[in-house]
Amino acid sequence: MEAEAYRGSCLESVAAAYDVVLITSEEPSWEVPYIRDCVVVPDPTDQAALSAAGRTLADRYPLAGVVTWTEYYLVPVARLALHLGLPTNTPEAVQACRNKSTARALFARHGVPSAASVTVRTRAEAQTAADRIGYPVVLKPAAHAASLGVIRADEPEQLPGAYEFAHRATGGGLESRSVLVEEYLDGPEVSVECVTYRGETTVVAVTRKTVSAPPLFEELAHAVDAADPLLDVVAPAAKAAIRALGITAGVSHVEIRLVDGRPRIVEVNGRLAGDMISHLVHLATGVDLPRAAADIACDLTPDLTPTRSSAAMIHLIYPDTSGTLTHLHYDGPHPPWLERAHFHRALGDRLLLPADGGDPFTARIGYLITTAPTATAAATRIETALGHLSVRVEPASPDRDLPDTHA
Repeated sequence: MEAEAYRGSCLESVAAAYDVVLITSEEPSWEVPYIRDCVVVPDPTDQAALSAAGRTLADRYPLAGVVTWTEYYLVPVARLALHLGLPTNTPEAVQACRNKSTARALFARHGVPSAASVTVRTRAEAQTAADRIGYPVVLKPAAHAASLGVIRADEPEQLPGAYEFAHRATGGGLESRSVLVEEYLDGPEVSVECVTYRGETTVVAVTRKTVSAPPLFEELAHAVDAADPLLDVVAPAAKAAIRALGITAGVSHVEIRLVDGRPRIVEVNGRLAGDMISHLVHLATGVDLPRAAADIACDLTPDLTPTRSSAAMIHLIYPDTSGTLTHLHYDGPHPPWLERAHFHRALGDRLLLPADGGDPFTARIGYLITTAPTATAAATRIETALGHLSVRVEPASPDRDLPDTHA
């Protein structure tokens, strides 16, 4: 199950320190060993239903805090915390993270280096905005995550298709159904993992990203090195972005592009990073970000003392083509540096790449995680492990679409 594969370590960490009661959209399964109680709310974005569930749990237990690491629940959960009288960011600050158009406006107001951005609602408006900004441009949904619907257009002829690609993905955005046309920030991409407590932000780690070739921005790998020299370069911009949005509490995942060596903010995610990045941070530095998020939700000072100085890397495994998974085998050893080799797909599963209308999660097969003294050594170990992995996919028939399925 993908939720366990990518968030299981977060719940395990929090449950080691706290009694956890869960509000979830379906009956718990893998979560059961880590929770004391739960209430099922089919749609946690339904504010009335979520608040009622929170009140039910508050009647049963003395709640100390509420936290989520699910992107689409951030605003409803902030409102729930207010409803229960528990510590939280203001819903307005969280909503500013969720709505990229609002975030861009706040960055501009506070002098935070970002990207030129125009909100559009039609293809004609997108064309006009792109002509004004200058090609290449990036189109994206104003309120989404995980690079869903994000695409680059290098010339006017590519703009109509790029707009349709981004517009199709806007349906998942609760805060906005608009599309943004933005300046393309040309440079390497990193993320900055930050912890804010009572308005003071600590930068814990930098994550270096590997993304797919244009026009899409599919994330393929992440590496964290406790001794990364970029930490001092990106920290001021990340802190300024968090301050501009009004975030005063919690863990944030700040995405940055380095343009001519200078940081420019892509976006601020007001939650723990996905793709096991929090786990990489723990492996590399010893800092437990899920535990920090829970501590802050309970208005307790988080322990951000590094206890390690090493590196860790995750390689996300995708097929070369959409189709049916027919072979998946890892025949190598499992040395201590291969921290995890996880596969959440089974033979017979249908895989659909973003380029064919899917998203990262309809195509992803699993991941490998390695540790090493440096990020370079961790990457070398990833290549060694990949040499023992064999994957075969029977391509999809050209006359039919693959269903959007998850394992």
